[in-house]
Amino acid sequence: MEIFQSVFSAGTGLLGYVIPALFVLMIVVFFHELGHFMVARWCGVTISEFSIGFGKELFGFYDKHGTRWKISAIPLGGFVKFLGDENAASVPDQEAMESQGVDEREGSLHSKSLWARAAIVAAGPFANFLLSIVIFGMLLFLYGKPITPARVDSVVPESAAAEAGFEVGDIMVSIDGQEIKSFSDVQGIVAMSSGDALDIVVDRDGERISLMTTPRRTEVTDQFGNKQKIGVLGIRHEARAEDVVRKEYGPLRAAWGGVTETYSIIDRTLGYVGRIFVGKEDADQLGGPIRVAQVSGQVATLGIVALFNLAAILSVSIGLLNLFPIPMLDGGHLVFYALEGIRGKPLSPKSQELGFRIGLALVFSLMIFATFNDITHIFLSN
Repeated sequence: MEIFQSVFSAGTGLLGYVIPALFVLMIVVFFHELGHFMVARWCGVTISEFSIGFGKELFGFYDKHGTRWKISAIPLGGFVKFLGDENAASVPDQEAMESQGVDEREGSLHSKSLWARAAIVAAGPFANFLLSIVIFGMLLFLYGKPITPARVDSVVPESAAAEAGFEVGDIMVSIDGQEIKSFSDVQGIVAMSSGDALDIVVDRDGERISLMTTPRRTEVTDQFGNKQKIGVLGIRHEARAEDVVRKEYGPLRAAWGGVTETYSIIDRTLGYVGRIFVGKEDADQLGGPIRVAQVSGQVATLGIVALFNLAAILSVSIGLLNLFPIPMLDGGHLVFYALEGIRGKPLSPKSQELGFRIGLALVFSLMIFATFNDITHIFLSN
């Protein structure tokens, strides 16, 4: 009986991760592929398949244009397959294209103008950014944003903040010239600034004082037990109910808030990647599908609003990742198109095939590395 209960609990716990993860991924992937689909349809491209997931088809249907819409067994992405594509990565099928008649060839992606092909490819990441803006904007419009003063309630002895001269009661008003509106703003900047000197202006009894300090890279544990290394000052803030002010947003301000929040995530993500290359961050913080499932399950316990917020963040990340100049990804296609524009003609089929093979190897290597990080992260957290 105890064994049965353990198995049942494990299965229930697994579903608690899988279902929210599938919910988040399907939203993000669907809108990414829908971006490709819509612009391709507007450009007169014949679309063979629209798939959420890879591998064996689980179920699907044909629309009136002959496109097969389907859900596939491996829910780690999706694709739109156009007429003239050899595979889901839109590698041109040279043999098929040569055997097509004039009318058929006009419906293939590779027969379209350079600008049309570039627009179709860029539409996927753009749709991800647009989805993020819409979700963030709707959450701001419906629920507003809680604002808490960036007040110092205690200072950890011998910490970076203590050495810089922070005192209890200080209220942070700017960091490196950037206005601070809430304590969450401080957390976001400091977490990504380990080893970087920061000029923090505080309000101390009505007087503005500039304090120079450098966040220290520290391993912290969140409310779910996940461990991560971030920049820490050594300042503690006590969240008091009477301090929280909920900022309301009208439709236009909420829409602009969605734009600024999306831009902020792009900026932080690119900053983090750049810090990895210069050795200021560790690549072991990069996560893959297992981490997405784990975080989705944890966030789902906080409610549907938190889960949609995660979907918006993930949508930005996937859109940005797809713009990286790696063959197989949208960014790689855009690089090929840029070279075509410079040369006045497409790269040779052999050059494109070599690029896609290299891209496939890089993508698989990244997936293996991220999955290894996920597994290591889980073991270290337990």
